[in-house]
Amino acid sequence: MRNAGPAICGSAVRLTISYSSTKGKNGNGTEAVPPQKMNRTANDRLPYSFSVLSAGMSYPKKDHLLERYFEYLEIERNASPRTVIAYKHALNQFKLFAGPRSSWRSCTAPQFRAFLLDCMKQGMARSYVRLRFAALRSFYKYLVERAELTENPLAAVHLPKTEKKLPIVLSVDQVDELLTAPKTIQRENQAPAWASARDAAIMELFYSSGLRLSELVALNVADIDPFSETVRVIGKGRKERVVPVGEIALQAIQRYRHEAQIQSGPLFISKLRKRISSRSVWLLLKKYLCQTSIQLRASPHKLRHSFATHLLDNGADLRSVQTLLGHANLSTTQIYTHVTVERLKKAYDAAHPRA
Repeated sequence: MRNAGPAICGSAVRLTISYSSTKGKNGNGTEAVPPQKMNRTANDRLPYSFSVLSAGMSYPKKDHLLERYFEYLEIERNASPRTVIAYKHALNQFKLFAGPRSSWRSCTAPQFRAFLLDCMKQGMARSYVRLRFAALRSFYKYLVERAELTENPLAAVHLPKTEKKLPIVLSVDQVDELLTAPKTIQRENQAPAWASARDAAIMELFYSSGLRLSELVALNVADIDPFSETVRVIGKGRKERVVPVGEIALQAIQRYRHEAQIQSGPLFISKLRKRISSRSVWLLLKKYLCQTSIQLRASPHKLRHSFATHLLDNGADLRSVQTLLGHANLSTTQIYTHVTVERLKKAYDAAHPRA
């Protein structure tokens, strides 16, 4: 005899089949089910598209509008994989919020306002809320242009303004202390002999070229040109740019490649000789930060902030810094001018007798 009943796990409903075994044979004359097979679930035998969502307790159908939109993002807009993943997550979150009875064409402005309120109640950062609605607005713009939607309901939804926080930057002395840390700290037992040389090269390149974390871990050996002293970077939107690399960073990279015997493929590798992950870079920076006197919560991106701010402090023009950072809009780069002005004000207050 077997009984089937729903067992809810997370957000999905799984149909668990349990068997009552008897000696030798079941009541219907068939062989008893072995104990190791008694806990199998119905979902284990179904295709992925047949997973059951708790909302409405119904099988979801394929969303052809979303499929075509993501194809449009990847092929026509040449969006980066990270953008596609972020937009997929945002759109799926709204689908779960709206429920199974709503369709993309039937959604109204009040529904999006309710979703906005729900996001704010959850304590999400305003930047994250705006990212979610950027995905929704992009999708509905696509529906109006390509899927004959007559009206965009998001046009009547106003988002909260972004918080204007000045980026935290390290001083030149703090950067020097952090970048020399790999040379002074004893190597861990499990780490390869070239680990400290790799860590030094990573942090030197971060500060020398102002790369994003995702850009740095994606670098290959062929992207570094020691003759022109540049690095070729694929940034957001798969846009390519060429950034100068300082002499100290180039020397650190050459030293690391020599010790680790890196000739081709990924530039920065793990102890398993595979491409290093973003998380590993985060952890190594955190490890070295703990060995310094720096009290700030530094991150790989703070080295990028420091790179931009120190350039402006020393007279670089804003357009050049924008190009080096790979910013699409000059307004994004202008935040660093505010940091520079704040530093000038502090220096003025500290030095001027009538400040």
